[in-house]
Amino acid sequence: MTEEKIKRINELAAKAKGVGLTEAEKEEQQALRFEYVQAVRNSLRVNLESIRLVDDDGKEIGPLPKKHRH
Repeated sequence: MTEEKIKRINELAAKAKGVGLTEAEKEEQQALRFEYVQAVRNSLRVNLESIRLVDDDGKEIGPLPKKHRH
């Protein structure tokens, strides 16, 4: 997600609180919000998949089991 898109999300949110949005702007806002949520989810997924478990001695046990990733 680019900074320009995030800026646009904020512009639409401010306008929605003020004068309101047109139908086209509402659709744009919804699409941008969906894209933003997908980007956050993907980032979180990558971070969770990089977690490695370590025992008390510092030895790596392995990756987080798949059943705990979702």
